[in-house]
Amino acid sequence: MTTEPGTGTSPYLSLRQAVRPAILAHRLLAGDQERAGKLATECEDLLYLTGELLKAAGRASILADTSPPRMPEEGSGDRQAQLLEAYADAGLLWAKVVGSSLALAGVLIERGDWEDVRAMASFLAGAGEETAAAELRIQLGRAAWERHREQLRAVSNDMPPAAIEPAINALRAVLREVPEDYPDRNREVNRFLPPLASAIHAIMEEQQADIPYHSRVEHIATGGVATYPDIVETSLDELAAEFDGICRRPDGTVT
Repeated sequence: MTTEPGTGTSPYLSLRQAVRPAILAHRLLAGDQERAGKLATECEDLLYLTGELLKAAGRASILADTSPPRMPEEGSGDRQAQLLEAYADAGLLWAKVVGSSLALAGVLIERGDWEDVRAMASFLAGAGEETAAAELRIQLGRAAWERHREQLRAVSNDMPPAAIEPAINALRAVLREVPEDYPDRNREVNRFLPPLASAIHAIMEEQQADIPYHSRVEHIATGGVATYPDIVETSLDELAAEFDGICRRPDGTVT
């Protein structure tokens, strides 16, 4: 962690950053008195460790700000040892706070409280713990994929109109819920686009629809965007618009 100018705190601690996971834990406890015991336990652990961290950091700050003795024989060696010990305590406690934050986030992922997990990842990244934050984002991405995996298994070249809309919604949900830096997120979504486009194109031909010259449905169906995962959201939006144009009734239902 970084220090805030003028605070004189341990180099492992920036107070406003250190207490953010604890603020989240306190809000979770206060917000629902009937939450599961496992979540309450993780919150209490995090609050306790944060309190211990603040005590250790305060001790280090006091020792650092205290004027040293005038003569070496007056105990400057003892004071330096105490200061180093206080810094070490603060560092170890910060490691425990990070570990406790990850444990709490794991429970939140299991419960589907993903916005709170995103907040925790943001707090950790802001405190300089980018590795821990990235680990959380990967766990979150994995959970989001699992939530929509069953719907995505139905994606095929010959999907009926009733199956296309749920597939589009599932892919949009993946792009929305899976963190952007999740490994190969766009590439994985991109591989569902050719069969989805093929199914939409087949309906267009079956209905003898007028296919506009600028339509990219056939291009996507033949794998034309396979090497461009960075435009996956745009490609999906184009397919959704084409599908709506041929299958959406005025009342919003799908033919």
